[in-house]
Amino acid sequence: MPRTIEQAKEIHLPVIPVRGTVAFPGVQISLELMRDFSISAFAAANKFEGKIFLLTQKDPEIDIPTEKDFYHVGTVCQIKRVNRTENGNLNAVFEGFCRAKVSELKQDENGFHATVICKSIHTEEEADIVTQEKINSVIETVERIKNIHPLLTDEILRAAKGIKTPGLFCDFIASASLLNFKNKQRLLEIFHPILRLERLSSLVEEETELLLTEYSIHSQVKERIDEHQREYFLREQMKVIQEELGDDDNEFAEYRKKIEALCAPQEVKAKLEKELSRLEKVPFGSAEGSVIRSYLDVCLEVPWGKTTQAKTTVRAAEKILEADHYGLEKIKERILEIVAVKQLCPDVKNQILCLVGPPGVGKTSIAASVARAMKRKYARISLGGIRDEADIRGHRKTYVGAMPGRIVEAITAAGVTNPVIVLDEIDKLSTSLQGDPASALLEVLDPEQNRFFRDHFLELPLDLSDCIFIATANNEEGIPAPLIDRMELIELSAYTATEKRAIAKNHLIPKQLKRYGLKATSLRFTDAAIDELIAYYTREAGVRNLEREISSLCRKAAKKMIDEKVKRVTISPEAIHEMLGKRRYIEEKLEKTNPVGIVNGLAYTRVGGDLLKVEVNVMEGSGKLELTGRLGEVMQESARIALSYIRTKTKELGIEPDFYKTKDIHIHFPEGAVPKDGPSAGVAMTCALASALSGAPTRRDVAMTGEITLRGKVLAIGGLKEKTMAAYTAGIHTVLIPRENEKDLDEIDREAREHLKFVLCDTVEDAFCAVLLDGEKENEFFPVSPLLSTAARQTNCAPL
Repeated sequence: MPRTIEQAKEIHLPVIPVRGTVAFPGVQISLELMRDFSISAFAAANKFEGKIFLLTQKDPEIDIPTEKDFYHVGTVCQIKRVNRTENGNLNAVFEGFCRAKVSELKQDENGFHATVICKSIHTEEEADIVTQEKINSVIETVERIKNIHPLLTDEILRAAKGIKTPGLFCDFIASASLLNFKNKQRLLEIFHPILRLERLSSLVEEETELLLTEYSIHSQVKERIDEHQREYFLREQMKVIQEELGDDDNEFAEYRKKIEALCAPQEVKAKLEKELSRLEKVPFGSAEGSVIRSYLDVCLEVPWGKTTQAKTTVRAAEKILEADHYGLEKIKERILEIVAVKQLCPDVKNQILCLVGPPGVGKTSIAASVARAMKRKYARISLGGIRDEADIRGHRKTYVGAMPGRIVEAITAAGVTNPVIVLDEIDKLSTSLQGDPASALLEVLDPEQNRFFRDHFLELPLDLSDCIFIATANNEEGIPAPLIDRMELIELSAYTATEKRAIAKNHLIPKQLKRYGLKATSLRFTDAAIDELIAYYTREAGVRNLEREISSLCRKAAKKMIDEKVKRVTISPEAIHEMLGKRRYIEEKLEKTNPVGIVNGLAYTRVGGDLLKVEVNVMEGSGKLELTGRLGEVMQESARIALSYIRTKTKELGIEPDFYKTKDIHIHFPEGAVPKDGPSAGVAMTCALASALSGAPTRRDVAMTGEITLRGKVLAIGGLKEKTMAAYTAGIHTVLIPRENEKDLDEIDREAREHLKFVLCDTVEDAFCAVLLDGEKENEFFPVSPLLSTAARQTNCAPL
C-alpha cells in the first residue's frame, strides 16, 4: 500500500460513527450507512481523496451520539467500493490505513468532523524470534476455537500465518477473532506493536476460555434435552450453569427450611407448604413461578409470632414523654393510662387513638415518643392523598406488579407484630375508581375485627390486635363518620405564647445548637428575644416556623463568630431585628379612647386565638343591613339575630323604636381578605350594634366571645384557651365568656388566668353592663338598670 499520509501528521477528515465493531489498519470492513450524518460524512469524503475516519461509539444503542459518546482512537480508512442495498441504504467497503488519535471532534449540519493525528502502519520491521513465538502462541489459541467460533475460517488462519509484521498480525487477528468490540477498541488504542501483541494474547485467551465454557454448557444440556419439551431444556440448562458455578444450594430446600422455622399458626404454614409444592411442579422461568416466588418471599419476611417483650412502668414512660414534649397533657395522660392498664392486664385490647389538631403541634412526634415510652417498635404510614383501597389491603397476587398493603409493609419493616403504628393525616384520604381506602381501614381500626385482618396479597389472617394504632388529623370534619366511631378523639389545641416559650428554651434551641455545633455558652437567647420571635416573626398554632427562625439565627450567629472572630453571641430583640429584618406581624393595639360602635371580639383561627374587632356604622337610610369582611353564612345569621334582638330592647337601650326603617346599618370585620365564620361573634356584634345605635361608648379594654340566641341567651363556644391568650397578649383586662364555659377556665394558660378578669354571662344584658359606658359621665356604665340590677352589675363587672 503506498504511503500517502506521513507518520504523526495532523489532518482534518469527516467522521463516520461505527456501532458494535472496530475498524483496523490493513483490514477491510463493510458497513451499511443508514444514519443521515453517516451518509453526509461519506459524501464529504470526496473532498479528501476518498479518505474518511471511522470512530467507534462507546454505547451502540445510542442513535444520535454527541462528542462525548465516542472513543478517542479510531482508524483512517480509504473507501474501496460502494453499492446501494435493496432498502435504499448505502453499503460501503473501507480499508483501514492507519490508526489515529482524535485531537478535536466537532459536529455541524454535515455530520461529524475530526482533526486527528495519524500513525503509518508501514514503519514496522519483521518479527524477531521472541516475537514470532508470541505470534505462534496466539495462532495456537485461536485454532482451539476454530470449529466453534462464528467467524473464523481456515482461509483466515492461513492468511494470519503469512503475516510477518507483529502490528499488522495483531490488527488482522483482532478483527477476525475478537467478539467483544470493547476488547477490539482496547487493542486499537495500543500504538506500539509489541505491546499490542502482548495485549492481544491475553484477550484472545480470555475470549477463548469464555467460548469453550459456553460450548461445554451447551453440549451437556444438549445431551440431556428432550426435543419435545422446551421447558425441560431451560431447567436442565440452569442445572448445568449451577454445576459450573459450584452452586449446589437447593432453592426448594431453603424455602422449606424457612417455613419450618416460622413461629406462625399452622394455617399459615400449611398455605406456604402448598404454594411451595406448586412451585416445584412449575417449569423454571415461567410467569407463574415468579408469582409464587414473590409470594413466598413476602410471606416469609412477615414477622409471624414475633413481638416486643420489653415492659415499662408508668413512671418511666412519664419521664420519656415529659422529656420529649412540653404540654400535651391530655395525650400524655391517656398514654400513661394505656401503660398502667397493660401492666394490670397484658391481654387487654388496645383502644385506637386519633390526635386532632392544627399543623406543627407535635401529633406525629408524640406518637414516636409513645413508642419509646412503651419500648415498642415504631412504624409510620402516611395516608395523605391515598385514593386506592389496595394501598391499605394490598393487591391480589395474580396481578402484575402485585404487592402487599401498607399495613403489612409497616409490620414487616418493624420486624414485630405489636409495633406502634402511626396513621398520619387520616383526614387527607380520598376516593377514586379504585375504591375507598377509608372503608378498607374500618377492619384495621376495629379491635373486634383486626384480630383476623386479611391482606389481599397474603390471603392469610394477620393478628393486629396487639398493635397500638395512633391516627393524626388536622380537621375532624375530614374523617369519615364510621372511622370516627372506631377511634377515641383527642384534641390538641394551638400552643400558647407561654408554651411556645418553654418549648423554644427546653427543646428547639438546644436541638439547633447541637445541629450546628454550637454551645450554650457561645450562643445565648434572651427571654425577650424568644418572645419577640413568637409575637412578631411567627404566627402559627405549632412551633415549626419558630424552629426555622431559631435555626436561621443560629446560622447567622455562627457566621458572625467566624467572620468577626467573636467567642460569644447574645440574641436579643435588637439582634433579631438586625439578623431577620423588620417585624413581620403588626402588634394588635387597643383603641386610644373608648369608641362608639367598636367592640373587641375574640376568634379562634388555625394559628391560635386572635383579637377580632367588630365595627358598626349607623347612617340615615331605609333600613338596609350591610355585612362586609368575608363573613360566612353562620356569621351573617348571627348578625341578623343580633339586629332582631336589639329591636326588642330599644326602650331599655334608649334607641328609636323605628330605627330599622330609618337607619342603614353597616357591620364590618377588619382584615377583609381573611374569611371568617362561626357563631361565637354573636355577643360582640350585639354589643357593637347597641353602642352604635344608642351612642354609648364601649370599654376599649374588654373583649368578649359567645353565641347568642334570638332571646338573648349566651351559649357556650370552643377554643377558649386560645382566645383568652390572644386577649391577654393584646393588653385586654376583662374577658366576657358564656357561663357554660366556666368549666373550661381550668384549661386556660396560667399566666393569662392570673392577669385577666373573667365575667360570666348568662344573657346579652350581662355583656351590656360590662361593656357599655355612659357617654356623659366618664368611666360610668351605661344606664341599663331595667336589664340588670346595680348589685348584679357590680358583682359581674370588673372595675375600670
